[in-house]
Amino acid sequence: MSAPGSVPAHLTAENDRLASALAAAEPSTPVPTCPGWDLRSVLKHVGRGDRWAAQMVAGRATEVLPPRDVVGGRPPEGGADAEADWLRGGVRELFEAVESVGADTPIWTFTGPKPAAWWIRRRLHESTVHRADVTLALGRTFDLAPDLAADGVSEWLDLVAARPASEDGPLAAGATLHLHATDDALGAAGEWLLHGEAADDGSAVAWEHGHGKGDAAVRGTASDLLLAVSRRIPADDARLQVLGAAAVWTRWLDHTKF
Repeated sequence: MSAPGSVPAHLTAENDRLASALAAAEPSTPVPTCPGWDLRSVLKHVGRGDRWAAQMVAGRATEVLPPRDVVGGRPPEGGADAEADWLRGGVRELFEAVESVGADTPIWTFTGPKPAAWWIRRRLHESTVHRADVTLALGRTFDLAPDLAADGVSEWLDLVAARPASEDGPLAAGATLHLHATDDALGAAGEWLLHGEAADDGSAVAWEHGHGKGDAAVRGTASDLLLAVSRRIPADDARLQVLGAAAVWTRWLDHTKF
């Protein structure tokens, strides 16, 4: 599944919202959802990450680019406006790189070679979650369109499912977890069935859209589910309804750190 509507347009909008929020805030503000970080750390992480992806795309990378080798990977001097422009520039660099090599050109990713355009969706959801970090750090309510939040959940599940099987996988073999977004009109895009599948090295994860009974079920808005699976809110947060074996849900979160 790809993000609803135009993925580049969503990334541009989310990047702009993040840049504006950071420009208006005190850079030294702590970010509780990223222990040890402040808002300046978020700025640097996202801006360098966009350029990291762009430079791998432009170079048709077949292996990971060390972050220290990213050209222009540090925010400039000059204050909030210059930093905001720098943050927005990383997204423009990514778009230009994808256009230059072609959207279908295979590029290195965490999950094996993928079309260059894969990186636009990955950076979109990196931006949404880190905008959540900033929003929560400033004591505000995070808002994200339900269809975009639901796609963020799906994109994250794709990353988890691509990991090798292991004995301490997020779901034991045979275990099931159901995520259910309570937003109106999402339909199947707002429900996820996760399965632990037996493998020689332990268990692996598979998932599909759909409704079904799991060992545990978690209900909430798509935005809150995105915050939950990315561990931006606690497993037992009041915005979530957890049914069934809560240990299945907490195991999932404990074993799906990025």
